[in-house]
Parts: sequence; C-alpha cells; structure tokens
Amino acid sequence: MRAPALTLEDITPWWPHPQAKPKFGKLRDGRLRIAANGTRACSGAWRVSYSGAAPGSWYEISAEVSYADVPCPRDALGAIVRWSGTGRRAAIDQLIPQPTGPRQMRLGRILQVPPESASLTVECFFRWSQTGRSIWSLPIVRPAAAPVLRPARVCIVTGSLPRVHARAHDSIADNIGFYRDLCEAACAAVSPDLVALPEVAPQWEVPGSPFDTALPVPSKETDVFAAIARRHQTYLALGVLERDGDAVFNSAVLFDRRGALVGRYHKVHLASGSEWSSGILPGDSFPVFDTDIGRIGFNICMDSSAAESSRAVGLNGGDFLVLPIMGDHRADRFSPGPPIFSDDRWRAIMRVRALDNQLTMVVARNEGQGSCIVNRRGDFLAFNEGDEDFIWADVPPREPYRELDGYCFRDVNWVQRRPRVYGLFVDEACWGNMRPVQTTGDWPQEGENHEGR
Repeated sequence: MRAPALTLEDITPWWPHPQAKPKFGKLRDGRLRIAANGTRACSGAWRVSYSGAAPGSWYEISAEVSYADVPCPRDALGAIVRWSGTGRRAAIDQLIPQPTGPRQMRLGRILQVPPESASLTVECFFRWSQTGRSIWSLPIVRPAAAPVLRPARVCIVTGSLPRVHARAHDSIADNIGFYRDLCEAACAAVSPDLVALPEVAPQWEVPGSPFDTALPVPSKETDVFAAIARRHQTYLALGVLERDGDAVFNSAVLFDRRGALVGRYHKVHLASGSEWSSGILPGDSFPVFDTDIGRIGFNICMDSSAAESSRAVGLNGGDFLVLPIMGDHRADRFSPGPPIFSDDRWRAIMRVRALDNQLTMVVARNEGQGSCIVNRRGDFLAFNEGDEDFIWADVPPREPYRELDGYCFRDVNWVQRRPRVYGLFVDEACWGNMRPVQTTGDWPQEGENHEGR
C-alpha cells in the first residue's frame, strides 16, 4: 500500500527564549531564512507542519540549506522530525546531514510513521553560532518504499565448559572436528542466519608456534566451515590464525550463505605478553561487511579493551559486532594469580559496548561461559553460563528504541557527536594518564586545564 501524500499545514518560527531568538525571514520564493543575532546564545528553528500521515507507512523527508559565515555547520545547522497524533508520547527522529556543495547541505532520511501518529513537523534549526546565516528550502516529504526488515537468528557455537575441557586438542584436525560437529548440530537445531565461532578456533591450545599452525584462508581446513555455511545457507564467522604469505594474523573471516569468503578482519590490538612478541602482525582497520541481515564487523579479544575498536565498527555502520574472545583482563581478578572469571564485570563490558555503539554484540568465548548476544538496549538476548554447546537468539530489525522524550537511542548516539573536538583520540603523542610526571619547571595550579600537555 502506497503512503498518502501529505498536506502542508503551517510554517512558524520558534525560539526557546527572547534572548536566544535568531533573525527570521521568508524569501519571495518561499525559502526560509534564519540568521545569527550576534549572541552566543542564539538558537531557534522554522517549524514546518504536515498532516495526513498514515501510521506504518514510509516517507523520504529532506530539506536543503545554504549558509554563509557559519564556523561549524555540523554544529550550527540541523533538522528533526517531530511526529504527533493520538499517542501519549511524541516520537522524534533526526535527519542526517550530507554536504552537497560549497556551503550547502542536504538533511534527509527515509522514516516510518510511528503508531498513532497522523501528522509531523520538520524543525530546521540554527544554533551555537554568534555569526552567520542560513537559507532553507521547504522540506520535501514524499512516499517511499518500505525497506526489507526481518529478524536475524544468531547462534554462537563454543561447546559447553565440560565438553571444551574434555576435548582432544593435540592437532588442528582435532579442533576442526570438534567445532565442525557442534556447528552441524546447532545449524540442524535452530537454522541460524549467522553462526559465530571463538578466537583462533582451529588452533586453540594446539602446541606449536603461530608460524607453524597458521592456515591460509581459504584452505582445505577452513573449507570445512565454508561447506557448513553453504550446506545450511547461513553466514559463518570463524576465528583463525591466518597465514598470508610471510605474515601471520589473528583473524576473523566471514563466509556467506553460499560458502564464499566475503569478509576478513585482522586483530588490531595484540594481547600483551606472548602475542605481542609472537611475530603475529597486527591489522590496521575495522572493516564492516554488507549482508542480507545487516552490516557485520569484528573485534577480537584484546581489541575490546580499546574503546576505539568497537567505536570504529559503529562508525563504519555496523549492525552486528562479532567478538571472538578467550577472555578479558578487566573481567579477571585484579591481583596476581590464576584467572578468576567475573561474571558481573564481563556483562558490564559487553552491555556498554552494545549501548555505546548501538549495535548487537555477538560474543563467542572459547570456554563457552560468558558467550552472549546483547542488543542495542543492552539487554542480554542469550547468555551461556557454561552449560550449553551453543546459544541463539532472534535479533529484531532496526526498530527505533525510544527514550522518554521520544528520541531514538541510535539517533542520539550518532547525531550528538562533535568530531572536531576529539583531536586527542588520534594524537599519537598522547598517553592519557600515563603521561610522564613533570619533574622540572612550574607545576600546573589546581584546577588548571591539562589538555594538550
């Protein structure tokens, strides 16, 4: 069913306080002007309202803006869609800005009308700038085709804790046989769309140097898992020590439903200790791979300790972050001695990664215990206490989880970002609070800003 065309109802200026009121105006051709008022508090918007929306239908909504003398357009210019109707809570969606030319921007998005909503208002705003002006076209709202959205069934295959400890692992063949049989059983039982295996699954605990045990991908050993993906028409993510010519990588590879290799990720942050000095080479990017269930990216084990790793997958548009992992030092004892798994800290780490980056975490731990599937709200859809050979969950499509004020979690997470103030994130001379202690010269006074030191 095609969405009905909407009726333009009203065009009004809005400002939060008289001191903040921008300079508003309408041009003869119908475009709308907002300009700075000379104060740093300047903030306001044109509100353009439409009626006749059909709940559940889809619309492409966009607005064009040109501007001049605006120091930071990403900060100063923006647009939201405010839905209204008979519901108790208004829903609000952010439009995504894209430059279209010198001092020009288009803000747009394809959106679904929320339940019980019959009208919408597009707010085109100007803020946070003491100088400059902007000219907005009237928003365009046109019916759009509904995207194909469906749940994805995700399965993590590890083996139960007793079975993992009892398995033979003297050779790569032993491990491949172990995980092959578990994958076959899991696929037969739940027909997943995505299967995730643990870190370096073929080589885990097999004696020998990584240089001796690393496998080319593809190879006859990894073809076993490609065949499983093809036979069960599922995506399969395999953690593997990979041989690539004269280099060895700790990798995660992705096979598609036909068994074709469609993704390869090299672990960026090698584990302190043996992996640092093992000769394994680190990767240098966080690619994300398009699939029919969404975009899939990877971290591997120690990557999780660097917040930038999961953030990079989110910034690349990932819907799923697959994390093959042996363990996390933050979820261990904070004193010398054998590892002691902390369930509470482990859960906190995985929930934060999902929430911060608004993606589904798919965590495959080698010992099984702690493997989990966590959605964008930080809810555990499945968790392995160590007593399951595999766990699975149906992950819903990208429905807009709403906050109390109606904004979507994902929208707020990404649109609120201000990249221009994040310079320290890529400053290679910055060591955080490990910076050397100052021993000469004047000490900074209490309360002094240390940024850049």
